[in-house]
Amino acid sequence: MGEYIIQTEGLNFQYSKHKKVLDNISINVPKGSIYGFLGPNGAGKSTTMRLLTGIIPEQGDAIKLFNQPLKEQLPLVFYKIGSLVESPALYLHLSGLDNLRYIAKLRNISEEKIIETLQLVNLEKDGNRKAKQYSLGMKQRLAIAMALLSEPELLLLDEPVNGLDPNGIIDIRKLLVKLNKERGVTIFVSSHLLSEIEKMCTHVGIINKGKLRFEGTIQELSKKASFCKVQITLDDAENWLAELEQNYKNVNQIANNQITLEIGDKMLIPEFIKNLIAKNASIYEVKILDGLEEWFMTITDEKNNDEK
Repeated sequence: MGEYIIQTEGLNFQYSKHKKVLDNISINVPKGSIYGFLGPNGAGKSTTMRLLTGIIPEQGDAIKLFNQPLKEQLPLVFYKIGSLVESPALYLHLSGLDNLRYIAKLRNISEEKIIETLQLVNLEKDGNRKAKQYSLGMKQRLAIAMALLSEPELLLLDEPVNGLDPNGIIDIRKLLVKLNKERGVTIFVSSHLLSEIEKMCTHVGIINKGKLRFEGTIQELSKKASFCKVQITLDDAENWLAELEQNYKNVNQIANNQITLEIGDKMLIPEFIKNLIAKNASIYEVKILDGLEEWFMTITDEKNNDEK
């Protein structure tokens, strides 16, 4: 596996003397991965993206793309990279097809490739419509199509699902997984939504206040939530509190008939339900609450006042 498409070693960046935007960021993006770069707004994700795409010049020599220093490869390296950083640069008065033709002409790409790319992002039926008539999700897919025209090995996407409705989000997610599986494109995607990153990525880096808090595979990330939180709806909830507190942590009654508690592991849930039923509990619902989400909130909120 040892080949990395993006590597940064102790990447630092500051817009002004006193304020570091990125502090010693070392990320490793394996070839063939979908790498989620995750963090709250203002964490430093977009600055990292701008540095990786050369929009802002690097203040040092920390960035390698395709195992070579980025500085030595500019601008030719962009023949191997597709990117969507900041808002998509679409010509709204042109059709979807003509937007792609414009890029194709600049890059000397054939007309067949345009049709094929439109099909790939599921816009072939809308190719002749003007881009200004497109929904937000369609505009985003068109922008990704523009980034894909030159068949890049690496795709860099900054918050590609921002502002999209649930269907638009699912469309983009499916598209990225398909590109990765069928075309072998390595994808580096930033987001502030843990649930999205969890659903599509193979690797994750979590950034907060300019520092990398975690890097690893999605499986390693899942292990970070070492507990499973459960919400149970049952009759006479208050009468069960004492019973549950003997065996479980953080037992709380949150409504007349609802209790939340922590169980060591998802695998223990069937046993937990059996025991309660054996004691004649009337259970209406058992819902798993996300332990990972809680852990993510904790690390991205870590030392919330450390800048004061």
